[in-house]
Amino acid sequence: MRKEIKKPDKVIYPELSYKIVGALFEVHKEMGSGHHEKYYQKATSEELSRRLIKFQEQVYLPLIYKDKVVGRLYIDFLIENKIILEIKKGENFSKKHIDQVMSYLKNKNCKLAILANFSKDGVRYKRIINFS
Repeated sequence: MRKEIKKPDKVIYPELSYKIVGALFEVHKEMGSGHHEKYYQKATSEELSRRLIKFQEQVYLPLIYKDKVVGRLYIDFLIENKIILEIKKGENFSKKHIDQVMSYLKNKNCKLAILANFSKDGVRYKRIINFS
């Protein structure tokens, strides 16, 4: 028997999500395409600061198994201790990147992540929700 997943009745953090996505579009508008991922991350950091959005960058998250740290994860951005923002460069959302973000959500016990791809055609983003 399949476990039914209850979806939320409304959008999670709509105002903050809108501000984050706006910052991402501004970064792409100013920088264009073809840069390394780390430069988009640095520019996003600058733009979030400019917009007075509170965030932490490269947040360490221990991966724990039975009370023992078995790995280290690093979140690109943790925004207002609510939303995980992961920056990628590329045209498509890969299963690997979506799985990576889901792992962050579960381990950090957050409800929402935004996975952003900087591509030649602009910024594409996906809201990923942790239903657990």
